[in-house]
Amino acid sequence: MRGRVGEVATRVALVVMGLFTAVPVLALFQPEQLESYGIVDPEPMVLTLLQHRGVFQLLAGAALVWAAFRRDVRLPIAAGVILSKGVALTLTFSRPEAQEQASAFIQGFDLVSIAVLVVIIATTVVGSRSAVRSPAANVAP
Repeated sequence: MRGRVGEVATRVALVVMGLFTAVPVLALFQPEQLESYGIVDPEPMVLTLLQHRGVFQLLAGAALVWAAFRRDVRLPIAAGVILSKGVALTLTFSRPEAQEQASAFIQGFDLVSIAVLVVIIATTVVGSRSAVRSPAANVAP
């Protein structure tokens, strides 16, 4: 029973993270959404880059949702999203001017996401090692 509860919790976490991670794609259709990042009336190239970033956030979010239902892709997707969110946080923390403008909520979300993804990776690795040791344990009754 614990395995099923854990799987449901993992799926819910990945779907929620995925949906929220994809939100920046709204900048593609509603550039004023960038104001939540403190960006008002950006230059055309900055707007283009931020909209392009929104598409990548959509792809990362979609990948997280996909990983919710495909265990075989969880590790690479979780690792990629950890890298992406980790770099974003590192760049923000390393630049005091950016840190002043950054959303505490979004930074908190990214930190929690990284922590949850690390747990998902760890449980996936432990689960796959257990399956290798005891293949009969994975056979449904």
